[in-house]
Amino acid sequence: MALSEEEMLYLEKHIPELAELAFKKAYWDALASGSSVVISENGALMEVFPNGKKKFIKHLPPWTPVVPGQKFYIR
Repeated sequence: MALSEEEMLYLEKHIPELAELAFKKAYWDALASGSSVVISENGALMEVFPNGKKKFIKHLPPWTPVVPGQKFYIR
């Protein structure tokens, strides 16, 4: 099934919304299966367990501001 340009643009506009829903679903699916999930919360890396308890793992470094098109080199 070929999409028209208008249909493709409409669907592409909703990619961020769909990505957010996919992440939320993966989070809850992992907890529902009995697994823990690692998240970033208030500058800290936290492990969340199916019973709702959270365990501190470590503090995260400050965010690095990124300009679109900017290149970073890993040493």
